Amino acid sequence: MISDTVSVPADHVTLDAHFAVPASARAVVLLPHGADTVWRNERSRSVADRLHTAGFATLLVDLLSEREVQGDTQPGFDAGVLPRRIVAAVDWVRAQPETRKLPVVLFGAGTQADVVLEAAADLPDGVLTVVLWGARPDPDADAIQRLRIPVLFIVGGQEPELLRLTEEAAHRLEAPHAVRVVTGATHLFEEPGALDQVVSMAGDWCDEQLRSAPGPE
Repeated sequence: MISDTVSVPADHVTLDAHFAVPASARAVVLLPHGADTVWRNERSRSVADRLHTAGFATLLVDLLSEREVQGDTQPGFDAGVLPRRIVAAVDWVRAQPETRKLPVVLFGAGTQADVVLEAAADLPDGVLTVVLWGARPDPDADAIQRLRIPVLFIVGGQEPELLRLTEEAAHRLEAPHAVRVVTGATHLFEEPGALDQVVSMAGDWCDEQLRSAPGPE
């Protein structure tokens, strides 16, 4: 398996990332991290390892540069900066020899949900599907109305308010979508076996999208 720390150019900065491609990968999953987490954290690596076992390549990418995280610069972000960096990361993935022919899947967790949805809305032909897990989507977000890419929401069964919010957002989507519940789990999916269920649900959903995607012309 190819596995390496890489640098992704985006928005006049360089983003730290980890790129891994198992043999016979059928798609590549992009997992962005914002100000609250970085790709090196144990939970992200654990999810990536499970995805590799399931046959997916991964790009774990920090959406803030090292200087921005350390506070050496004041980015003064407008609302579109982080989605544009995800778009740049997708472009990077599609330029790599190992993954340029693979469909791209966007994963989003927690506070990254709206950023991921915004990027996906700007990539109608560049992304196979979006998977949001333990996320808190904004039902009134502009991206909800613009999105045309299939979306899977995965919610912990111990989070009734989050499930309500997710179902409200899903109801406003015109794109194909589904809501799956991991029984007995919280939004962090730290319970035994919960992350395995998340990856299994995501894998089944991605395989469904791959089967229904149009073949090459």
